[in-house]
Amino acid sequence: MRRVLLPLLVVAAGYLLPVQPAAAQAKVPITNTKAKNLWEKAQQQEKDREFGKAIETLSQLNQKFPSLGEPFLLKGKLHKAMGEMRPAYEAYRQGVEKMPFDPGRMNDYFTLGELALGFGEYQPALEAYQKFLKVAPKGQRYIPRAQQQVLNCEFALKAMQSPVGKAPERLGAPLNTFRFQYFPAVTADNRFLVYTARKTGESDEDIVVSRIDKEGAFGEPQLISSAINSQFNEGAGTISGDGKTLVFASCDRPGAVGNCDLYISRRTGNSWSKPRNLGRNVNSVAWDSQPTLSADGRTLYFTSDRRGGQGLEDIYVTTLQADGTWSLARNLGAPVNTAGKDMAPFIHASGTTLYYVSDGMVGMGGLDVYRSILEKDKWAAPSNLGYPLNTFENEASLFISSDNRRGFCSRTRPAEAAVPERDRPVELFSFEVPAAIRSQEQSTYTQGRVFDAVTKKPLQADVQLYDLKTDELVQGVLSDPESGEYTVVLNEGHQYGMYAVADKYLMRSLNFDYSDKRSFDPLTLDIYLEPVRAGRAIVLNNLFFDSKQYALKPTSRTELNRLIKFMSQYPDVQVEISGHTDDVGTDDDNMVLSKNRAKSVYDYLTQHGVKAERLRFRGYGETKPLVANDSDEHRQQNRRIEFRIL
Repeated sequence: MRRVLLPLLVVAAGYLLPVQPAAAQAKVPITNTKAKNLWEKAQQQEKDREFGKAIETLSQLNQKFPSLGEPFLLKGKLHKAMGEMRPAYEAYRQGVEKMPFDPGRMNDYFTLGELALGFGEYQPALEAYQKFLKVAPKGQRYIPRAQQQVLNCEFALKAMQSPVGKAPERLGAPLNTFRFQYFPAVTADNRFLVYTARKTGESDEDIVVSRIDKEGAFGEPQLISSAINSQFNEGAGTISGDGKTLVFASCDRPGAVGNCDLYISRRTGNSWSKPRNLGRNVNSVAWDSQPTLSADGRTLYFTSDRRGGQGLEDIYVTTLQADGTWSLARNLGAPVNTAGKDMAPFIHASGTTLYYVSDGMVGMGGLDVYRSILEKDKWAAPSNLGYPLNTFENEASLFISSDNRRGFCSRTRPAEAAVPERDRPVELFSFEVPAAIRSQEQSTYTQGRVFDAVTKKPLQADVQLYDLKTDELVQGVLSDPESGEYTVVLNEGHQYGMYAVADKYLMRSLNFDYSDKRSFDPLTLDIYLEPVRAGRAIVLNNLFFDSKQYALKPTSRTELNRLIKFMSQYPDVQVEISGHTDDVGTDDDNMVLSKNRAKSVYDYLTQHGVKAERLRFRGYGETKPLVANDSDEHRQQNRRIEFRIL
């Protein structure tokens, strides 16, 4: 699937040389007879398309008459025509240096600027573009490009004086064993690295996976699945935080919507489903590729060059709807998308920071990585990630782990004389993420397994995460039907209620309070669901009261509304709402408090449509502790509201 790779990785920024602007070429007379003979010989060889011989002749001329600039410029032109950019740059640089400033050299100044920028030679490039702009006539078509490149050079020179973090380091064996590897993505628990690999320039793309051990070492990469990899190209993949949903790009498949489409596969146990085209709401008749999934696999960003965009390539977004279909993809719009190329999006596990590459803004030249933060449901103006993450080369996709500690990217190996540009190897790199470019929010995760509390067998359940402050569903995943495994991403600064729900089972509610920056380490929590059966009870962990008060706090509404939904789903069920306290205070006070708190829940439910005859409430005070009242943590567990089936 060459189309997936080519826009990002194969051409250095300065190699994208447009046709030279038209201008009258200045002619410098060569009067020395020997020099004149060599000059005329080289010109005839050029005319006869014998470029190699012409370069040899010009090299002789350069050695014997080094003060002549014209032969250097012709040699640079011939090297450039042969795709030999480094010697082309050196020849143009020497030629321009040896000749006085001349408006007739407009072509040469512009070409020198493009070549210099292609090797990160920002100061020579800046001077060359400035010379071009000084002599270019009004309305000359490449003036806007030169003006942009001047800004890029000035930005780059300043950025290199103030590096942001350390340069990415190439990952060693067993990774980087293919000639091309790119689009790295890691699961939220940092257990699996998924990326696209290609053995040679002519072979097809496959998706591979490497297991990461507890020390961070990578295992031997393996093909992800025979159900996914095929005789077609599979590349530019993204994986959900729990490692159960994979979206990737593939080109020219039978029944495709466009030339390159997005496909989805889901994992059950260790088996991946047959890839399914995401359909016309997502794919277009054009090129659609480079996807990135939100942590819960329900929001998808991707790149497309479809008609109606803002630039050459734009970033689009689609969401998974309640009926299992994807919404009509919409253009992310300004300020993310520009008139240039906006590509390779990566949405951090937090869901609030978007990284992508663009050449539509001031940067280091070519495609740079930018970051945009979600503020009040709008993406803020992107910021350049700076040097050394951005360089004079075209940057590719970026990935940052959920905990903001480790980043991954792919880079093209430096140019080699005998290697054509399109065949330059592409390799995986890793870097420590500096604070200045981290996601707006740090993320961690909770994972475990869901079981039937009676049979102890794994269950498939909806595991849903709510922001209790806003009563907003922020994430939802399905536990694996074979293993019961689930993974949910949590962000700092939020108080969450998490619910595990399955048909014919009581819901299980859990609470995660990260509203202050206390311990933010990953959690392992197995969840046991009780069947809807008389005598079974659950603790309602997301009901909140002020100390010694019985009025429900606003953050309780998520839990209360879940109870209403449960009572509606099981219309024949009758329940007791029971209040419990710790042993602080008198027995009588605790009994009254527990009864009043239970009644507050009862009142809310009856006021919102649950029939009173299906409910009863009772206070037990401190008479039925779950654990001994011997610590603050244990007393907190004993202060609770229970929901019991009658």
